[in-house]
Amino acid sequence: MSGSAHDRKPLLSKKIDKFFIGLADAWNFVRRFFQEVFMPPFEFKELIHQCYRIGVESLPLISLTGFIVGIVFTNQSRPSLSEFGATSWLPALISIAVVRAMGPLVTALIAAGKIGSSIGAEIGSMKVTEQIDAMEVSATNPFKFLVVTRVVATTLMIPILVMYTDFVALMGSFINVNGRELVSLQTFFVQVFDAISFLDVFSSVIKSLVFGFTIGIVGCYKGYNSSKGTEGVGRAANSAVVISMFLIFIEELLALQIVNAIRFM
Repeated sequence: MSGSAHDRKPLLSKKIDKFFIGLADAWNFVRRFFQEVFMPPFEFKELIHQCYRIGVESLPLISLTGFIVGIVFTNQSRPSLSEFGATSWLPALISIAVVRAMGPLVTALIAAGKIGSSIGAEIGSMKVTEQIDAMEVSATNPFKFLVVTRVVATTLMIPILVMYTDFVALMGSFINVNGRELVSLQTFFVQVFDAISFLDVFSSVIKSLVFGFTIGIVGCYKGYNSSKGTEGVGRAANSAVVISMFLIFIEELLALQIVNAIRFM
């Protein structure tokens, strides 16, 4: 029984052991979230505050990005369709692309950069300055107040932002189509809604919920477990963005396979 824990040899290698330990810590963090989220007391005031920060304060950036995406994708698609004399299909093509993939993905990536980094840096700085320890001393549950409220807020607000992004992108596309093909607003949106199905909208909302949960839980995990010092805060914010984006792409790929399997059943 001699020797301390840090003197023991790694099972595989230090990096591999650290990776699996990190996975175990992340699993315990997610499990604790699902245990705490349904247990009182519920921090409704803080939840509403986080929803405002995540949702309303993101609208300017989301609006500009969605509008540009609609115009750019329409301009990029027009030459290909015009070769076959099928520019009248532009509204249907844009609606399918935006609702199925581009809207949720673009919104989630922007949110991962803006919201994920903010959550990681905010909680990380509270960890470094020992504010989380002070909350525990004052009989406040810091996990419920800091983590649960932010994860629930991102999970709820990202789908709303995605629907808003879809609308803004379609309006940008309409302005472009109206200027070139002189299509009326009514005709444009009739073609838009004829092209998409309930499965498209439903899968988009479900994906958005998963994306929002991923952004919130990763940002909170990295901030809550940041190391001491200001360098750890920056590392927590940076890794929250990188890991969130990586997981979003994986989730998008898996969702695409599942939805296509359902579509062609």
